[in-house]
Amino acid sequence: MCGILLTVGDAFPADFDAALATLRSRGPDAREVLVHGDALLGHARLAVIDLTGGRQPMSAANGRLAMVYNGEIYNFAALRRELEAVGHAFSTRSDSEVLLTGYLHWGEAVVQRLDGMFAFAIHDAQDGSVFLARDRLGIKPLFWGVHAGGLVAASTLAPFFALGAFPRKLDAEGLRDYLAFQTPLAPRTLVRDIHALPPGACLKWRVGAGVAARQWWTIPDATERAPDHETLVAETDSLLAQAVKDQLVADVPLGAFLSGGIDSSLVVHYMALAQASPLKTFSVRFAEAGFDESPAARAVAEQYGTEHHVLDAPQLTAETLAAALADLDQPLADPAYIPTWALSHLTRQHVTVALSGDGGDELFGGYSRFLDTADRHPDTLGKRALRGLLRHGLAPASLTRRALAGPELLLYQRVELGDYPGSRKDLRRYLAPELAAGCRPQATLELWRELASRHGGYDRGALLRADLWTYLSENCLAKTDRASMAHGLEVRVPLLANELQDRMLRLPASVHFDAGGGKALLRALARRHLPQAVWNREKHGFSVPLRANFAGSWRDWCDAQIASAPLIAPWLATGPLAALWQEARQGKGNVRLMYTFAVLLAWLETHALEA
Repeated sequence: MCGILLTVGDAFPADFDAALATLRSRGPDAREVLVHGDALLGHARLAVIDLTGGRQPMSAANGRLAMVYNGEIYNFAALRRELEAVGHAFSTRSDSEVLLTGYLHWGEAVVQRLDGMFAFAIHDAQDGSVFLARDRLGIKPLFWGVHAGGLVAASTLAPFFALGAFPRKLDAEGLRDYLAFQTPLAPRTLVRDIHALPPGACLKWRVGAGVAARQWWTIPDATERAPDHETLVAETDSLLAQAVKDQLVADVPLGAFLSGGIDSSLVVHYMALAQASPLKTFSVRFAEAGFDESPAARAVAEQYGTEHHVLDAPQLTAETLAAALADLDQPLADPAYIPTWALSHLTRQHVTVALSGDGGDELFGGYSRFLDTADRHPDTLGKRALRGLLRHGLAPASLTRRALAGPELLLYQRVELGDYPGSRKDLRRYLAPELAAGCRPQATLELWRELASRHGGYDRGALLRADLWTYLSENCLAKTDRASMAHGLEVRVPLLANELQDRMLRLPASVHFDAGGGKALLRALARRHLPQAVWNREKHGFSVPLRANFAGSWRDWCDAQIASAPLIAPWLATGPLAALWQEARQGKGNVRLMYTFAVLLAWLETHALEA
């Protein structure tokens, strides 16, 4: 796992070293730079496979191609054998060389052959082109921007801020999606000229020819009938065991995040099955019973005899909060980022790689919201009449929710703010008028809506798929990537292995639901393999008690954030924001929205943007 940076053009060389240095936590083992034609390629390395031979930037034998790459290709040994069979020779044991040689042999089609998590940039010195690609579900991040006739591509936004020539203007639509959904959605960021390469996408750029982007992978619809339940459970058992085994390849110590939930506990089971040794596990213990899963995690650790390490959440003070937020390259307002960041710090003291259960809820139907489909909220004459009254200002905006039906009600429930004039969820309420006009509130969560419509119209399968390129990729996976890489820790997600994706997404969503709710396949495996303490209890989210923290240990810190708002974010409406905070500091009101603004303001303190 690494940090990568590529620039082409005369505007960036003077600041290149400073820009690469912003990635040092992602690659604490080495930082190297390659001049390749008119391009500069920089790599901050976290050495995991072939510790001595896998150095980057890496050049092809003919000198034409050079690459910087972040990720792990789990099927690289098989690809290497295939390339050797047609005459290619290798000088390292690294997956990096297999990827570069694969591009030399197969061209852009190499991405179709990769099973893993990756983001990479390849420069062609002969024609001056750059090829960028990101894995199917966006496990690894990649950002790019064009300025002054040149190109910049990097693992995070941080290098762009170190390049003095690069513009720093607020993207109003990126801000809209952040305030609505706690994270900007690719391809947008909070900076107008910096774009996130979407999951499953690639692009080609060349001086004078511009950018040609495309999806190299798209989320499939269900095309197969489901086998009987027991057969499918056995098949899933086998696929999970193989996925975890494949992802244990490393030349450094490995461990696992163990929350005590079904997903991470199953990962530990399969690690033990693959005889991972020593098996080290790491979890967070919360003082509040509604947040604490540590007893279940302890039961799993004891069953498999792991070397178990526990972090006490009371250590998550305002100082910890500020330090964690300082490591974000752009705002991410999922409160679970904070304990994940702290857990990553603990884990990195013992191992270099950790496996996690990320993706289980999204791929296997684990959220209760997947049960709340559009057909459960039919439109009625009364709702249509109420919408008419709202449009003409003849009914109070507080009745907005009662007027919505079908997809529009699902959207309302998904966002904190949006296009709901006068209501408590009115985005315009918190923005200066000129910015509110430019952020297009009517397009809030447009990607989620488009995906849900494309994949069946807001039924369970459509809602599951809509989350893959929104909530999973840009929230959950971004959270884990930023929190872990802040400490030079690589985190792998075996529940999102290609074969599991391919199998689960070809099946109807009904296989994941039974009388007990969602995630039927994983629950069946949990009952088969895990202690009762894991599966015979209410589902817990991995988060922090915001109400208690705002009224307690985070109160002074947040007071300071709100006080700074008029100076660092004059395009916010400070009156409604101050009112929101007055409620939150008493442990009342919409504390999730308050946290969203607090994270934004903390980020803007060190990342000034022009409106």
